[in-house]
Amino acid sequence: MHESTSPLNGKHILLGVTAGIAAYKAPLIVRALTARGAEVQVVLSANAHRFVAPTALQAVSGRPVRQDLWDEDAEAAMGHIELARWAELILIAPATANTLARLVQGMSDDLLTTLCLATSAPTYVAPSMNQQMYQHPATQTNLRQAAGLGYHIIGPDSGEQACGEDGPGRMTEPEALVDALERGTPTDRLAGMHVTITAGPTIEAIDPVRFISNHSSGLQGLCLAHSALNAGASVTLIAGPGVSACNPEIQRIDVTSAQEMHDASMANVPDTDIFIGVAAVADYRPAFSVEQKMKRSGKAGAGLTVELVENPDIIRAVAADPKRPLVIGFAAETNNALAHAREKRIKKNLDAIVLNDVSDPSIGFNSKQNAATLIYEAGEVVLPKQSKQQLADTLITQISEIFATKLAGTKPESVTK
Repeated sequence: MHESTSPLNGKHILLGVTAGIAAYKAPLIVRALTARGAEVQVVLSANAHRFVAPTALQAVSGRPVRQDLWDEDAEAAMGHIELARWAELILIAPATANTLARLVQGMSDDLLTTLCLATSAPTYVAPSMNQQMYQHPATQTNLRQAAGLGYHIIGPDSGEQACGEDGPGRMTEPEALVDALERGTPTDRLAGMHVTITAGPTIEAIDPVRFISNHSSGLQGLCLAHSALNAGASVTLIAGPGVSACNPEIQRIDVTSAQEMHDASMANVPDTDIFIGVAAVADYRPAFSVEQKMKRSGKAGAGLTVELVENPDIIRAVAADPKRPLVIGFAAETNNALAHAREKRIKKNLDAIVLNDVSDPSIGFNSKQNAATLIYEAGEVVLPKQSKQQLADTLITQISEIFATKLAGTKPESVTK
């Protein structure tokens, strides 16, 4: 996103870096923040310098790094109270288990924790630690208490860790952290709602090593899942192959084929209030998938014919269900885009459809940016080119507002505007 369009443009952000291995990513966080127009001041905890060099952080932020509560020169210029007043937003990334515990206890024995007590700025915390440490009851208690004290928790992600173990505790990646800051404070816009989202491609096997698929990364669906979670909904993400890790609070169902995605979607319909079909589902699959790898015939110019049959139309099936939720579809079009999308919304009985013109190589598949048009019965909303996360946030807001009456009829107590 261009910095002038970012809500972080011109904002004073204090980045607190604590002594975890993920501190090596701190310069990337600074670069992502400054790319969106923010002014960044880095503050290190006592031992963070063991993982990332202060000179590197000074180079990318353009400001001397602060790390000592007793730095006489710094206190003579911008003292810790002035620094606390300067900050309009604080992000602690990575936040170790020790840092979480100290924040919850209200300790102020170093510059960073003192600033957290002395500021009224919104404070975001990105946990990062070994999976066993993260899952320890004491850490889980501290996370709940930190949220109760007003700290906004981002992540962590789940996956392979520096220690060689696998599980929850990886710090959310720098770009995703900055996306979360752009989304802002969590809301209760969709509180009480269950949102089901499909994302990514499907794979239709020809033989054990060959398949039919497409270029979808699943990023737009993933961004929508995080936006819905940020709006207070409980979220189920039905993810095709290759979709990146999501917030552990999201219930994730991994599938491979269109049939598997269809079955998982229909199983969730009875408990779903909003269904958003973002996945690029293969329209066709091979009529027969052989169990052994097919070999060349050895004859020059020989051909191969693969018979294809239609896959189930997931979004149409959800919309036709007697217990249908609010149904939002996506349309990836390359020509006559508006006409085709309008026709598809009516033909499939959708409440709304989001049009992506994938003929533009700068948006859509394998891009971090997107543009769209939200089409519904009473009108259309054009959403200009922006980051996929910002687009997702806007779509969730639009959906909750446009269909407020219908959603209120589903769960009268759940929608707060």
